[in-house]
Amino acid sequence: MQARTIAIIAGEASGDILGAGLIRSLRRRFPGARFVGIGGDEMIAEGFHSLVPMERLSVMGLVEVLGRIRELVSIRRRLLDYLLTTPPDVVIGIDSPDFTLAVERRCREAGIPSVHYVSPSVWAWRQKRIFKIAKSVDLMLTLFPFEARFYEEHNVPVACVGHPLADRIELETDTRGARLDLGLRVDTPVLAILPGSRGGEVERLGTLFLEAARWLQERQPNLQLVIPCVNRDREKQVQALVESLEVSLPLTLVRGRSREVMAASDVVLLASGTATLEAMLLKKPMVVGYRLSDFSYKILSRLIKVPWVALPNLLARKELVPELLQDAATPEGLGSAVLERLQNASERERLHTEFLALHQMLRQGADERAATAVADLIGARS
Repeated sequence: MQARTIAIIAGEASGDILGAGLIRSLRRRFPGARFVGIGGDEMIAEGFHSLVPMERLSVMGLVEVLGRIRELVSIRRRLLDYLLTTPPDVVIGIDSPDFTLAVERRCREAGIPSVHYVSPSVWAWRQKRIFKIAKSVDLMLTLFPFEARFYEEHNVPVACVGHPLADRIELETDTRGARLDLGLRVDTPVLAILPGSRGGEVERLGTLFLEAARWLQERQPNLQLVIPCVNRDREKQVQALVESLEVSLPLTLVRGRSREVMAASDVVLLASGTATLEAMLLKKPMVVGYRLSDFSYKILSRLIKVPWVALPNLLARKELVPELLQDAATPEGLGSAVLERLQNASERERLHTEFLALHQMLRQGADERAATAVADLIGARS
């Protein structure tokens, strides 16, 4: 049998990790397969051939995209020329939907089976995008069950594969060990504070979260406050915000290691986003806070079609963690919600049970399930 050629397109570090795991699992099914497309170091280490450096696709923000639009169009044209000239057995786009879905659609129109791995947030807003997606893919691979239900309702072939983080994070968290590794006291409570990883988020939420921490410190002086900073720039930004406070706040800043900081905590105060999933998998009670500009919030609040923003609530289909958004996100409101969870042992135990069940639901062996779904599609088209 002729060796398979499998094309994969990843545009971000998270997609590179997913792609590497998928390649490992697909190679067990297709030992002589060739993997080609766009990917990063993780995929290249698995024998992947990247036609373009992945970082050329890693663009965030409207201004940055506009500044690079000609290059991105050129990369897409070059990639499509290659795929349509030497058709692979399947093309798989991982996340980065603005780039990958257009490539998938052209390939599908040319008779090449197409797969998209990681659903866009079409279930939450701009739901009419589902019709474009339906024309672009033969199979959608989702990380969460509620996403798969949405595609099933719209008759788009879908497989829920679970979330790779659920496979990698242990079912039980070693809180004491994490505190020792970080040099924290093991016998006094810890609050992990995560105002976001991007400069704009830290600017918008950092002072708010620090004021909530100060409110808490006045009521529980032995509380250890820890903020993980994704890099040196964010660390300097947070330090400047701390120094701008009128009252000194005892705070530990940690470069990176956000998962360890959350593992060491009793409660997590954080912005909405993927970090809420990680905190849930670590079985940590959390309080979610977020603010946008009034203009952005008015627009988005009309577009959003789901009742919650935090992933634990979306997964459970009920409110497990408090969401304090926009005007509700005040220092006193956030601080009170955190304090309640610090002091309520029975609530922490209840949440542990709920989070454990969700963790087990998502722990499906994502790499293997995704590879099986792709292999079945290839087999059906052979």
